[in-house]
Amino acid sequence: MFDHVKFGVSDYVASKAFFLKALEPLGVTGGAEGEPSYGIELCGKGDASLCLYQAKEKPAPLHIAFHADTRQQVDDFYHAALKAGGKDNGAPGLRPNYHANYYAAFVIGPDGHNVEAVCHEPVSPSFCSSHIR
Repeated sequence: MFDHVKFGVSDYVASKAFFLKALEPLGVTGGAEGEPSYGIELCGKGDASLCLYQAKEKPAPLHIAFHADTRQQVDDFYHAALKAGGKDNGAPGLRPNYHANYYAAFVIGPDGHNVEAVCHEPVSPSFCSSHIR
């Protein structure tokens, strides 16, 4: 849907570490990187990228949602993001108010941005068996 999204962060080192760790379960890796004022490109499966750079002013909160192929990736994103210093803003789970298969997790990143991972796929049999006790 987009080519790239670029936004400023108040602590480039902390934000870079947070996003790389939190988005690793979704297959996101670091791409081209320059000076902090230029930033780093975070790349996933498609052609689109997320870029972040050192800004002098603290930006307004942003909500950005990353596509996850599976519900397990959503769970893994959530736990990786918390370990990377994110704050819980909604544990992994269904959000039927959006649609029946909207499975998402939300965390607040270092600059107060609401970062989401979402899977739109119905539950798979292997997911059910591994999560039912």
